[in-house]
Formats: sequence, structure tokens, C-alpha cells
Amino acid sequence: MEDESVYPSFRQSLLVTISLCLTLLCVSLDETVLATAIPRITDQFHSLNDVGWYGSSYLFVFTATQMAWGKMYTMYPAKWVFLIGVAIFEIGSLVCGVSPSSGALIAGRSISGLGAGSINAGAVVIVTNTIPVRKRPIYLGCLGCVHGLVSVSGPLIGGLLTDHASWRWCFYLNLPIGAITILGIIFFLSANQPPSGHLSWREKLQSMDLLGSAFFIPGIVTLLLALEWGGSQYAWDNWRIILLFILSAILLIVFAGVQIRAPQGKATLPPRLVSNRNILGLIGYIVGNSGGLFVFVYYLPIWLQAIKGFSASKSGLSILPTQLGVVIASLAGGVLVTFVGYYTPFLIISSLMAVAGAGILSSLHPSSSLASILGYQVVLSLGIGLGSQNAMVVPSVVCAPDDVVTAIAMLCFLQMLSSSVALSIGQTVFHNRLVANLHRSAPSVDPSLVEEGATLLRDRVPSELLPSVLGAYSKAVSQTFYVGVAMCALSLLGSASMQWKRVPGKKDAAEEEKEEESRDSDTPAPPATEEKTCKQ
Repeated sequence: MEDESVYPSFRQSLLVTISLCLTLLCVSLDETVLATAIPRITDQFHSLNDVGWYGSSYLFVFTATQMAWGKMYTMYPAKWVFLIGVAIFEIGSLVCGVSPSSGALIAGRSISGLGAGSINAGAVVIVTNTIPVRKRPIYLGCLGCVHGLVSVSGPLIGGLLTDHASWRWCFYLNLPIGAITILGIIFFLSANQPPSGHLSWREKLQSMDLLGSAFFIPGIVTLLLALEWGGSQYAWDNWRIILLFILSAILLIVFAGVQIRAPQGKATLPPRLVSNRNILGLIGYIVGNSGGLFVFVYYLPIWLQAIKGFSASKSGLSILPTQLGVVIASLAGGVLVTFVGYYTPFLIISSLMAVAGAGILSSLHPSSSLASILGYQVVLSLGIGLGSQNAMVVPSVVCAPDDVVTAIAMLCFLQMLSSSVALSIGQTVFHNRLVANLHRSAPSVDPSLVEEGATLLRDRVPSELLPSVLGAYSKAVSQTFYVGVAMCALSLLGSASMQWKRVPGKKDAAEEEKEEESRDSDTPAPPATEEKTCKQ
């Protein structure tokens, strides 16, 4: 059982957690706030061709550097690594806010992504360091709630700031919140040394695995570029996309070789970690859970706008059950694991509900009622949210202390990567199935006409062909949802393969007293000479 006296007081832990929530508020806002500000930005900079890079530059650096930040957290106090990340993120926000050109804005987004990579994993690491294991699910659930709520409100906040102030305030808003966070972390979080904190600066530099990072980071960037460009700017069989995939595969294979040959304690991703049965199952759960959610969050609004004729704002409101369900279930899941003491059953239940919700959402058709659409989302979102943050508790239970931080960084990285991979697979499935469905249902309609935009279907397609086209479009989206079903099924396989381990908690008073009496009765009386010596 865990000795909880070594952790900070409740008041100190609460203040630290509030600071973490404020930081995650900024990061989560940065992911979604630009959605409604981009039209004004492109008007000012005349940069319509750069729209994709406003999000991609942030995402690429964010995703690619998470493992490197995780390595930093194993060697330096989490307090200072986290503060450095916050400072970098704030500098990026300032650069974005004052940017005189589209290129400067993209550079600022890249800087913010670098800082966000530290914040994303660092928040979980700090909760792990400051909160007893049995209470962590609740605190992690709170972090998940902040992310979920801001993801829902981000586009609305961005629209209000853009309409009533300036799009630049989407970035300026981070500065005062970041300042409060920095003060909170400085005053309330102790700078505890990590397991490798005793090493000299030379030993730490050698342990940074610079060789591994030199292959890993460009390997991930080339993979993300291939996924970003494939099917949009270039066809999947274009030589550029093929070359990017080949380069990524070579770089990541070399990275794996470097990790296998790395001395003990110097690998970014130790092989012993991914050979752990529970961590391997957890990887399947995380990848399936995150990837499955993004497929539905991205393609359900498209279906609502194309098939039901909803406006962008109405389709956004119609997927609120998904976002809010994840938030509520995330917090509820943390409370349940804290009181029950086991996380595996909730991960399994989470996956079962997610598979069920994904399955019934894939049955949507043009005549589906709004009530059924909303109800199906509730099933999916409760399933996704119930285990999303509880998964971050698992490394504290199944890993050696030296591997906990690395495992957390790996899981945060996989959450981001799986979302990109799932969306790219979904995009390919949607395009191919739409072309095939149109060929069968409305062969006279040019697929490129339908692909111009979901909201333009009714204007571009002749009225006599519209029902057939809508049916083909709806079926293509439903077939794309099968990708989400498969991802959720992967999460079920992963969670079902994990052992049922109990989250360490407090002993009750009766148990402690009984064990104390047992130890006393089993201890032999000391020799007389020793007793005299003690008395002297």
C-alpha cells in the first residue's frame, strides 16, 4: 500500500492542479480557436494557400517532440521542464499575436507547438508526482474535462474575439493566463528530483538519446506530411507521398534499432516498455480510443451538413452530445476508479460502449431522426470518455518508477498520432467509396462536382438526381464510420488483454492494526545484553 504522507498537502495539490488546468485551457484553446478566425486571417494576409499550415505547423512540432520532452522529464525536475514548456508556448502565442505576415504566423504556431509538447505530457507527469495513485483518476478526469469543454467552446470564443476585437486576441488571450500559471507553478510546486536527477550534466547529455531523436523526429514529421498531403494536395500513389512514406519507414526502423542497442537507461523508448503486456494492451486502447473519436468528430458534421442540410453552426451544436459526453464520462470514470480501485473493467466497459455507439452511428441514413443521431452520440461519447483519462493511471501501477514518465509521454504522443492516422485512413475510404457509390447510383454525376463541398450538393446536383446522390454520399460517410468502428474494436482488444491490477490505496485502520499486531507477535525478544545497551 502507498504511503500518502510523502505527497503534498491537499491545498497545495489543488492549487497546482488549478494551474495545470489553466495551462491546458490555453493549449486546448490553441487547437480549436483558429477555426472561426482563419477567414479574417486569410483576408488580411491574402494567404488562402497557407490555411493548412496554420494547423499543421502546430500539430507536427507538437506531436514529433513529445517523446523528447518525455526524456527531459526523466532527468530534470518536472517543475522546471514544465515552466520552460509554458514559456516557449507563450512566446509562440506572442509571435502569432504580433505577426506581420502569414509566414510569421506559421513560425509562431510552430513555436507554440514545441511548448505544447512539453505541457501535454508534463501535466500528467506532475499529477503523477503530486497526487496519490488512488486519487489520480479524479484529478486526471478534471484535466480531461478542461480539454473537452474548451474543445467545444474554442470555435465560439474565436468567433467572438474575431468579431468584437481582432483575430490577434485569439493568441493574446494566452498571455495573462500563462502568467498566472507560471506564478502558480513557481510558488506551489516543489522541484523534486526525478530518478535520473542525480546524474552530472555530461551524463544527462549522453542520456538524452540525441541519436535516437535525430531519426525519430524527422521520421514522424515525414509521416505526418505524407498523411497531411496524401489524398488532398497529391494522390496517394504520387511519387512525393510514396517517397515520404519510404523515408518515414527507414527513419523509424533505424530509430528502433538505436533503441534496441542503447545502453540501459539511455533509450527514448526502452524496448522493455513496449514488451510489457499491460502497456502493449494500453497502446491498443489509446490508439483505438483517440482515433475512433476523431473519425466521428470530423465526419459526423460533414454528414449533417450534406445530408440533413444543416448549417455549420447547427451541425456544430448537433455534435455537442459527443463533446459533452466525453467530458462528463471522463470525470465520472475518474471517480469510479478511485472508489472501486480497478481500472481494467472500466476500460473494457468503455470500449464496449464505444464499439456499440460507433456501430449504431454507422447505420445512419438520410431519413434518420435528429433524436436518434443525438442518442447514438451519447452512447459513443460515454464509452470514449469513461476510460480516456483513466488510461493515464495505468503506467503508475504496472511500470517501474523509472519508466512511468516515459510511458506517459509515449501515450500522449500516440493519442496525437493515432488521430492523424485515423483521419487519413477515413479520408481515403470516404473518397474511394463516394466514387464507387456514385458510379452505381448516379453514373451521370461527376464525382469531382460532389467533392467540392458538403454544403454545395443541393446547388450543384440536378434535383431529379439529388436523392440518389444524397444516398451515395450518406453511404460513403457510413462506410467511413467503419474506420471508427474498427478503431474502437482495437481499443476493446487492447483493454481485454490487460491484467486486472488494483490501484494502490490507503489501508483501513483495522487492517493496519492487525498487521502491526502480527509483526509484534512474530518479532523475537531482544537479548538481555542488547536491552542493557539500549537502556544505557
